[in-house]
Amino acid sequence: MAAGNERPLNEVKFLTVAEVASVMRVSKMTVYRLVHSGHLPAIRVGRSFRVPEQAVHEYLRESFVGVESA
Repeated sequence: MAAGNERPLNEVKFLTVAEVASVMRVSKMTVYRLVHSGHLPAIRVGRSFRVPEQAVHEYLRESFVGVESA
């Protein structure tokens, strides 16, 4: 997340990989690939990952492909 958008940790909502996959409508493996490639920031909690909800929204916004009209 960008420094200007940082929130106190008690205000950050973290999502599980399954929740991120549901929001993005992709498989859990796709989410793991995005995390491991560095495209989606995450923290490790034990053996699982948690992704800040805002990071998911930012990723989707930045990845949006608009259709240009002719």
